[in-house]
Amino acid sequence: MGRKLDNLLWVPSWVSNLGCIKGCLDYLGIEMSMGWLFGGTGHAFIINIGEDACPSGPTAWKSYMLSELGQNLDYTAGCIFGTRHDQDLGALQKRAWDHVRSAIDEGFPCYGWELEIPEFYVIFGYDDAGYYYSGTECDEGKGPKHWSKLGDTGIGIVEVYNVKPALAADDRTIVREALAFALEHSTSPDKYIFPDYKAGPGGYDLWIKGVKAGKSGGMGMAYNAAVWATCRRHGVAFLQEAKDRTGDGMKPLFDQAIEHYQEVADNLKSVAELYLFSENRSEVPIGVDENSRQAAQLLQKARDAEVRGLDHLERIVKNLT
Repeated sequence: MGRKLDNLLWVPSWVSNLGCIKGCLDYLGIEMSMGWLFGGTGHAFIINIGEDACPSGPTAWKSYMLSELGQNLDYTAGCIFGTRHDQDLGALQKRAWDHVRSAIDEGFPCYGWELEIPEFYVIFGYDDAGYYYSGTECDEGKGPKHWSKLGDTGIGIVEVYNVKPALAADDRTIVREALAFALEHSTSPDKYIFPDYKAGPGGYDLWIKGVKAGKSGGMGMAYNAAVWATCRRHGVAFLQEAKDRTGDGMKPLFDQAIEHYQEVADNLKSVAELYLFSENRSEVPIGVDENSRQAAQLLQKARDAEVRGLDHLERIVKNLT
C-alpha cells in the first residue's frame, strides 16, 4: 500500500523550505520565479543570526509568516507542527503521517522538517513503512523513513506541510505585505526571534562581533553567508519583478532599493567566498586572521547597505498602502 507522485523533487536551494515549496509548485504546474517566491514570502529580506554565527540561525526562528504570506501567492501550505518536548510524540507523529498520506492520495505534494539532516525535504510518496523524500544530500530521492521516527531527534520537531493551489492576491498586496513583514522582522520581535538570536541590523552587529573576536565557527560562517547571500540575490530579483508589476510611479523607489540590496548581496557573496561551505564543516572558531578581518569589513558594508535598503522598503510599503 502507498503512493508516489512522479517527477516531484525539491529544487536545490540554501533555503531548503523554499526549495521544497518551489519543487511542489513546479509539480502542481504553478509558474513562479524563485525571486517572486523568496520575495513574496518576505524571506528574501530577513536575516537571523545566533551567537558566534551558529549554523542554526537560518532555521531557528518562528517562520509561520512564510505560510501566511504564501497564501498571497498561488498556494496554501497546511501544517502539522509540534515538538516532542511539549506534546505526545507518538500522537504527533500519527497526525503528521495521516496528514501527508491524505494529501498524497489526493495528488498534492508535501514537505517536512528533518527527514534526514536538520533541513526541509519534499515528501513525494509513502508506503506501509514511511516517507519517501528529496532534499539536501538526497536530491534524487530516498526512503522509506519510518513514520514513527519523524521528530525523534535531539531537536524534536515534527513539522509537515501539504501544498495546494490557491487564488493569488493582487501584485501590490503581495509586495506590500511581504515587505511589511520584512520590516517588522528586522526589529527582532519576540514573535519571530528566539532568545540569543538577532535579526536585521542587530543580527549583523552580533555577527560582526563574533567575527572580530575570532569566535565564529567555520561551518556557521559558511552556512550563514551562503543562506543570506542567496536571500539577498533573490531579493534583488524580486524587487526588479515588483518594479515591473506595480506601475511606473513606483520605479524610482524600486531602483534605489535594488541598488542597496545589490550591494548587500555582493558583500555577503564575498563573505561566502572567503568561507566556502565544503571547506568549513567544522565548528572550530575561525580565529583572527586576514580572512576574518576582511569578513568583518564586508559584513559592515552589508549592514550599512541593508539599513539603507530597509529605509527604501519602508517607503515602498507606504506608497503601496
